[in-house]
Amino acid sequence: MDVWAGTPYPLGATYDGNGTNFAVFSEAATAVHLCLFDEAGTEYRIPLEAVDAFVCIAIYRM
Repeated sequence: MDVWAGTPYPLGATYDGNGTNFAVFSEAATAVHLCLFDEAGTEYRIPLEAVDAFVCIAIYRM
């Protein structure tokens, strides 16, 4: 699993053919985590640590 800083636009989850960009807006959040689940139900928490104009961002590639 690879995680990089993403782009703040568009908001939400956007697949680009190589990975998925996640962008979540919040003026007040102190932390944002992306929670992903595999087929077995195992949870993976990915902190969205990069912030651009109140948008927490990450690109997730498997």
